[in-house]
Amino acid sequence: MNGLRYDVEDGVATITLTRPEASNSIDLATARSLRAAVDAAGADDAARVILLAGEGPRFCAGGDVAWVTGEPDPAAALLDLASELDGALQRLDALPKPVVASVRGAAAGAGLGVVLAADVVVSAATTRYLTAYAGVGLTPDCGVSWLLPRAVGRQRALELALTGRVLSAEEAREWGLVTTVVEDDALEDATAEVTAKLAAASPFALGQTRRLIRSSYAVSRAESGADESRTVSAAARTEPARAAMARFRK
Repeated sequence: MNGLRYDVEDGVATITLTRPEASNSIDLATARSLRAAVDAAGADDAARVILLAGEGPRFCAGGDVAWVTGEPDPAAALLDLASELDGALQRLDALPKPVVASVRGAAAGAGLGVVLAADVVVSAATTRYLTAYAGVGLTPDCGVSWLLPRAVGRQRALELALTGRVLSAEEAREWGLVTTVVEDDALEDATAEVTAKLAAASPFALGQTRRLIRSSYAVSRAESGADESRTVSAAARTEPARAAMARFRK
């Protein structure tokens, strides 16, 4: 796959951006590879958890502006790139599998969109988070304008998008962008602890919990409640739930 590496081990499908020389920015080939990797993880029963990571000192600098400006029609190239990358992230959002992001260095622009696609974000302490669009005369893409206000609130989202404010990892945690902040040299171990815990849990329970919460914006309270009732009943029929509930009878 161009621009990334995909592998599955111990129940964890790891998608690693591998363009450190370009701060793991995403060009069209990489966006297409990301879509393929997401589809592979979704189709693989051995992949119980999906981990997003970046090779080198930075997680992801967003779309590859150098690639865009090198194309004959930059505006058309940007449309193709944004559409392809957003399509990959929407497919990721639809998967009934928990997604973890392991973030170091920086997450900017569409890279912030990748972070927002994760359910659990483990961040190195020196990481910085920013929208970056306004600084180059562009507007949000890859779901950032939809996901960011839901994560941090409308006013904070507007501040980040309009002023280009850069958040520290601790600020990002306080604002709700990040789950856990650890020292830089502890990032891999902390991430492995999270993914191992998720991989050991019931795939049905975690996948459906993710679906219920992530789809809740689009349904009414009554619809959500009915969906919850049907889903918890279905979960009770799975082997992990039956085994766990049986222990209460002892």
